[in-house]
Amino acid sequence: MKKKPPAVVLVSGGMDSCLTAAIAYQNYTPAFLHINYGQKTEKRELRSFHDIADYYKIKNRLIVDLSFFRHIGGSSLTDIHIQVAKADPDSKSIPTSYVPFRNATLLSVATAWAEIIGAGRIFIGAVEEDSSGYPDCREQFFKAFESVIDVGTKPETKIRVECPIIHYRKHSIVQESLRIGVPLHLTWSCYQEEEVACGICDSCVLRLRGFEQAGETDPIRYKL
Repeated sequence: MKKKPPAVVLVSGGMDSCLTAAIAYQNYTPAFLHINYGQKTEKRELRSFHDIADYYKIKNRLIVDLSFFRHIGGSSLTDIHIQVAKADPDSKSIPTSYVPFRNATLLSVATAWAEIIGAGRIFIGAVEEDSSGYPDCREQFFKAFESVIDVGTKPETKIRVECPIIHYRKHSIVQESLRIGVPLHLTWSCYQEEEVACGICDSCVLRLRGFEQAGETDPIRYKL
């Protein structure tokens, strides 16, 4: 049997990254990368990361600390002085949960590791339409970052950024995950709680709406 080529997969512990990991697993040998960036649910997300990695029997996994995000603040996900707001699905403004330029930083770490292990792909579970309006979740951002990789790595290095669910809606993510057997019960999405999901933050509301529109029941517990 031909050996699958390596790929770095960013796995936050949420269901978007879990589906992305499952997609990458089909054609690549995944190396799982998780970033602790000082988020309020850091411990819970890390637990989900390991649970998902164990489920797919991933041996090559890397955890990187980028807690400087907590020190610079500016986001309700990392700054203890900023409260996580209730979801407002109709809002057109960028929410307080936006972590400035986070995905560029995550991709920089992924690129460094990919160049070391000879991976030609970086997978990230970004979703453009249902991403709360984050500017670094847009397809044009990832295409631009590929150009940065081309310029900033060795001439022989060829790394592409794969965003396989970039145009999915949350209900499509639920449906596809269930279709291919993704372990959604191991994932975590809540921005502020680590035991029972709050059900009112942006991430919880988007997730719950996705399950509702898909006609399915979310396997994790909520306070509501």
